[in-house]
Amino acid sequence: MTTEPRTILVTGGTGLLGSHIAVRLLADGHRILLLARGRPRQSARVRVDNLLDWFGVPQSLRSKLKVLDGNLDHPGLDLHGRDRQMVTEEAEETIHCASDTSFSTRKRQHVERTNIRGLEHLLDVLQGGACRGFHLISTAYTAGKRSGSCPEDFAPAVAFHNVYEETKHRAEHLAKLRCAQNRIVLTVHRPSIVYGDSVTGRTFLFNALYYPVRTLHFFSKLYGRDIREQDGAKARAMGVTMDPDETLHLPLRIAGSESHGINLIPVDHFIRAFMAIRADAPQGGVFHIVNPDNITIGRLVDYTRRFFRLKGLRTAVPDDFIDSPRNGLELLFENHIQAYGSYMQDNRIFENAKSEAILHRHGITCPAFTYDVFATCMRYAVDVDWGRSPEPHAAIRTDGKRQPFSPETQPDEARNEVAAGYRNA
Repeated sequence: MTTEPRTILVTGGTGLLGSHIAVRLLADGHRILLLARGRPRQSARVRVDNLLDWFGVPQSLRSKLKVLDGNLDHPGLDLHGRDRQMVTEEAEETIHCASDTSFSTRKRQHVERTNIRGLEHLLDVLQGGACRGFHLISTAYTAGKRSGSCPEDFAPAVAFHNVYEETKHRAEHLAKLRCAQNRIVLTVHRPSIVYGDSVTGRTFLFNALYYPVRTLHFFSKLYGRDIREQDGAKARAMGVTMDPDETLHLPLRIAGSESHGINLIPVDHFIRAFMAIRADAPQGGVFHIVNPDNITIGRLVDYTRRFFRLKGLRTAVPDDFIDSPRNGLELLFENHIQAYGSYMQDNRIFENAKSEAILHRHGITCPAFTYDVFATCMRYAVDVDWGRSPEPHAAIRTDGKRQPFSPETQPDEARNEVAAGYRNA
């Protein structure tokens, strides 16, 4: 892939991966066409400006970014006139990051509309135009319900854990067919589960890794406050106690084993890997961007205990729950994290020989998920209240006001379900 400045279309540019990619490409001197969707009280331009503020992108670079107010759900991307012409005639390369990450079967229609029909609409606009390279940001979990080794290639359909995995699998095969028909080089990037920056902890998306930890943090605050400030009735009902030094005991077993785990990569590693693959794979292909070391649930439980000063948390094998059924606190926890269950006890091994060969040439390795990295990420998450509060060092706009930035940390539906569960705790 040429390193000369190009005109590049990026979709999903207000999401975690899309925004990081767009900002990196801007810094490298490329001209970016960023497809974004406005909201009832916030235009596409304002959404993007808030992101650029969050990243600290200087004004000198922003002139190279053109915001296209469009919508993948609509034919033609809802673009008209010059904007539509710009995409077709000037975008030499496309990086498609937009997707609906919902796992819920109830939302199948919406997920399919974004992940399948949205891709079709995008490829329709690109057909016959200037685009010669198409990067699809997919997921390693298109492997579905496989066990053991998962190939770094297009694989036949299997059963899937959720509609997200299924539609991303279908999207890969759709892109393969359409790009071949239009002589566009297709590169599929398959990251595993992405968390915040491994050095700073910064992120604006607090799902996946963060969600179960956030749930435990809420439990500790809820029952700790109940013991300190109320009569402790809620805590006693859940078997929660507190030591004189205010160390909290949560009687909570979390299903896990030493042979299963969760594959995690920091967003800074994803960006380095993406840029290296983009540069060194001119013929395209499929590339897994993963951690060679699956993190066991036992290690995550240990990190969480240490960081939040908790006792009582431990892992348990399935037979333990047969001999001793889950208590009320365990049932509440399992109810909130059930969507992530297949990822927390994962025995899939993602082949990565092709991507590793490229990363090795660039001297790129995935940072180890140590306690220090975990603590850095969780400290940041707590400081910004899991995305609900601006950073203490948030950007100051030219009008002298601190710029709040609170993108969607999780779907409203999930927020409501969690809140309801906590109220009933």
